Amino acid sequence: MRLDASGKVSLDHIYTAPDPRAYFQALRPLGYRVPQLAKPYFDKLVKEYRETERTAVPRVLDIGCSYGINAALLKYDLTMDELYARYDGTGPATRAGLVERDRDLSRSRSPAHGLRFTGLDASTSALAYAREAGFLDDTVHADLEAGDPTPEQRDVLAGTDLVISTGCVGYVTERTLTRVVRAQDGRLPWMAHFVLRMFPFDPVEDALAELGYRTIRVDEVFKQRRFAGPEERRGVLDSMAAAGVDATGLEEDGWLHAQLYLSTPKDR
Repeated sequence: MRLDASGKVSLDHIYTAPDPRAYFQALRPLGYRVPQLAKPYFDKLVKEYRETERTAVPRVLDIGCSYGINAALLKYDLTMDELYARYDGTGPATRAGLVERDRDLSRSRSPAHGLRFTGLDASTSALAYAREAGFLDDTVHADLEAGDPTPEQRDVLAGTDLVISTGCVGYVTERTLTRVVRAQDGRLPWMAHFVLRMFPFDPVEDALAELGYRTIRVDEVFKQRRFAGPEERRGVLDSMAAAGVDATGLEEDGWLHAQLYLSTPKDR
């Protein structure tokens, strides 16, 4: 088992496969569930934005979108259990077959919400699949930790109404989020980020405050997934102890946990 610098097991390989089967088959035994837990909060935020800003079809940017999981859940009212069953290895044997089956879903299933989804990710294969399957409407393949978006990428990012994420903050920092905001030419999209408790959000909150945001943390905590094994558990608990984060009753019991941060313009 290879651990990254945070103490978590490295699962890089499941984000770069040509289709989502490895992703879901690796995460199902670990009980990965945070997109499902995030769904009602994202739904509520979309509804509030639509009513407040009088925007019929909000444009959502999902940072670290992988295979378009959040888009599939929100646009087509799917569940994580349905997605786990969909990619369990008993369906079409080829990528082309999987894509065609998902296209049929996106064509035949009336969207639960009028949304346009843009996915930002470092994995070209995950983005390509999600776009071809009809989960994502646009994609941006970029590492905004390393530099500003290109003019073409900036054009795709511009006009974003809502920015969401379910686990990438900590690997993605305030550098990416501020570059996304600066691509809006003065507009401040609303944000909702589910962040593992092992990662501090203060630097992100401070950077967003400088841009005109107010951030609140939802009191509830959310299970992300089980530890992949005792080595990962020790690595994460050591990292949390070093950062002064109390894991009692949460991570100490065998699950990674996330918290939700909502950031909206201060003048809202």
